[in-house]
Amino acid sequence: MAFTVWLEVLQQAAAGSGALLLAALKQAQLTIVRHGEYGDTGHGLVLFSETTPLVLQALPGLCGKHRVLAIAACAAPPSCEQQRAVIAAGPRDLLIWPSGMIAVEQVLARLRRWQAVAQLLASNAVDGRLAGGSHTWLALLHEVVEIAAFSQASILITGETGTGKDVLAQLVHRLSACNGEFTVLDCTTLSPELAGSELFGHERGAYTGAVGARDGAFALADGGVLFLDEIGELPLTMQAQLLRAIQERKYKRVGGNSWQPTQFRLVCATNRELEAEVARGAFRADLFYRIAGWRCRTPPLRERQDDILPLAHYFLQELAQQTRQATPSLDPAVREYLLLRDYPGNVRDLRQTVSRLWHRHCGPGPITIGALPPDETLLAPSWPDAQFEAAIGRALALGVDLPSIKRSATDVAIRLVLAQEHDNNQRAAARLGVTDRALQIRRKAAGARNNGLAQP
Repeated sequence: MAFTVWLEVLQQAAAGSGALLLAALKQAQLTIVRHGEYGDTGHGLVLFSETTPLVLQALPGLCGKHRVLAIAACAAPPSCEQQRAVIAAGPRDLLIWPSGMIAVEQVLARLRRWQAVAQLLASNAVDGRLAGGSHTWLALLHEVVEIAAFSQASILITGETGTGKDVLAQLVHRLSACNGEFTVLDCTTLSPELAGSELFGHERGAYTGAVGARDGAFALADGGVLFLDEIGELPLTMQAQLLRAIQERKYKRVGGNSWQPTQFRLVCATNRELEAEVARGAFRADLFYRIAGWRCRTPPLRERQDDILPLAHYFLQELAQQTRQATPSLDPAVREYLLLRDYPGNVRDLRQTVSRLWHRHCGPGPITIGALPPDETLLAPSWPDAQFEAAIGRALALGVDLPSIKRSATDVAIRLVLAQEHDNNQRAAARLGVTDRALQIRRKAAGARNNGLAQP
């Protein structure tokens, strides 16, 4: 197990446990660095001895895009409320140790799992097929990859139309330990008359027109993954039929007498809020709990706006490969338009927009503003936009005062631009419209607020 992890001790009282842990990790052949020496992503350990407001304020800045394990090395364990507050601040997990003691295997087990997931995320099965680097998207991918590769749990994917639920289902199939096919059944296409045949197959002569025996989705998915798309559209009568087959992993063909076994991994998707559907009696509670072994939500594109340009480039690469042409770049005016445009259809909407630009573009050079279709407005929404106003509204609702809002906005802007410019202070300052010296001062002030605690 040879990889890099950063370690930070936030309070001097935890330094004893920190020194013991540092020695044990080095013995396990891990390379230990300080926070900030590893880049924007990676794995980190944070030790503290008491859950103080200062610790809770420091954790978000330390976590960022990192997978962080928090360790409370303390005489008195934190309360349940304090533990929840620690997790809410960004760490992936929390360990509680008595002062001066360590349980290094607890740490190593989590680091091994995170490293294995990181390797899968960097593999062609994931990185070469899924575009986007926003924190929201990467966090979702990490969870999906971990559940797909290290469990056989059924998965329920919820989210708005066009957010990539089918893409995640295909990812689960690629990472699952199965040799069978990826079988898709669109529940919106099932009619009450033919649902039994589509799900379970039929025998010859089972009904008029059944001239031969036919396998259904449960048979085709044997040894693989069964993806039930838009399962929220199933009528209650079909839900009852489906539940029995999922529970027992056995089914009968329509017109047949014998039970057929089948083993598959179940993945379901819907754009409905199934818990609300259960509450109003439109979806069976027993089926819901059967299919929701693990749940995830695909974020709408408005919640991952950092991914708009990477996704646009990914779609352009796909189109270029199909036509064996060079991938064109985007003129600054086109990039700005894509960033400010609304996408009611989410990623699918963006894909169609990029496709329309592609088909109107001709010749060498970047795609220019003239490639916008006539029905696309050239007047982009102004900034601040609705998302910015919503964020300020949430802060006000939580009782945050104006100086704190201004300070937080400044800190976030500095953190984001430094990440985008790979920590180049000069380029970041130019983008922010401040001097290098002013940015250095503000970075130091932000660091003092986030990390103004004891360091090892």
